[in-house]
Amino acid sequence: MRVDLFDFELPDSAIALRPASPRDSAGLLVVDAAGGLSDHHVADLLQFLKAGDALVFNDTRVIPAQLEGRRIRSSEAGESVSRISATLHMRMAPDTWKAFLRPAKRVKAGDRFSFGVLGDGQLDGIIESRGDGGEVDLKFDLAGAALDEAIMQAGHIPLPPYIASKRSEDDQDRTDYQTIYARHDGAVAAPTAGLHFTDELLEQLDRAGVERHHVTLHVGAGTFLPVKVDDTDAHVMHSEIGEVSAHTAEALNKVKKNGGRIVSIGTTSLRLLESASDENGILHPWSGRTDIFITPGYRFRFIDVLMTNFHLPRSTLFMLVCAFCGYDRMQKAYRHAIDNGYRFYSYGDSSLLMKADGSNP
Repeated sequence: MRVDLFDFELPDSAIALRPASPRDSAGLLVVDAAGGLSDHHVADLLQFLKAGDALVFNDTRVIPAQLEGRRIRSSEAGESVSRISATLHMRMAPDTWKAFLRPAKRVKAGDRFSFGVLGDGQLDGIIESRGDGGEVDLKFDLAGAALDEAIMQAGHIPLPPYIASKRSEDDQDRTDYQTIYARHDGAVAAPTAGLHFTDELLEQLDRAGVERHHVTLHVGAGTFLPVKVDDTDAHVMHSEIGEVSAHTAEALNKVKKNGGRIVSIGTTSLRLLESASDENGILHPWSGRTDIFITPGYRFRFIDVLMTNFHLPRSTLFMLVCAFCGYDRMQKAYRHAIDNGYRFYSYGDSSLLMKADGSNP
């Protein structure tokens, strides 16, 4: 499909730079199975659920994966030093991460890097290899827990570019850009639909008999990358690491069998569940990498309802919601959101999308 079909005009004033407070006071645009629109708040979520439904949350934890430092190159003429910025996005080994570097053009394999002095040591290493689009393999001099601790000390929360271009990251972001149920370190970006949940809202869901389950998908920096091709067939997704446990797979299959709905909290949970399910709609235990790219025409295997924030024009995530809810419906929904002051992107408001009865809308 042509990528420009997924373009739309969005005023800068619609981009949220801070989250709603309390979290569940954020807006919630509900798109029903017939395409009807209604305006609510996340705190109203229970109105659209019933006992026996299951919410699936991504329990990844965002790490301070943005590192600022120096690239060091030695030659016969001496040592040259320049500043670099790295965004870690996938761990490859106890001492190695894939990362996006800026600026990337002058970097080559064999260059050393240093991201600062930490206590008695330094967060240093070597650029092992360089790929396309500024992606590199960084091999650190530290490994395992020692490397994790060093990154926690030296790193910054990698705010999305549309926020970082307007203000600097601060201490509040370490709390705001993290779900209250985050458990497993490894994400570069937050599963943002989950940012709206409070302890009080989760307790309401429990009392109403709505099940809660967790999967883990470590969201990578590739989620921020623009689609630069003209046709979706030419776009290459970056892979992300995830896991669905045997216990969770069994529980969610039981929900489906008993007539409950699977409600994915965010596109990250959706992509993982769709990767782990088969053509018969059965979810299996799963661990590994997924680069699933969902565009209109995709036949959803497992998900019934999707809660998700409002996404970038021309982005893979806007393509995904168009696939889930229907292209015309989502164009209508986004026009309504813009006209009615909904706040967009990671710190913005949310939507609750109902899949049409029977098959894809």
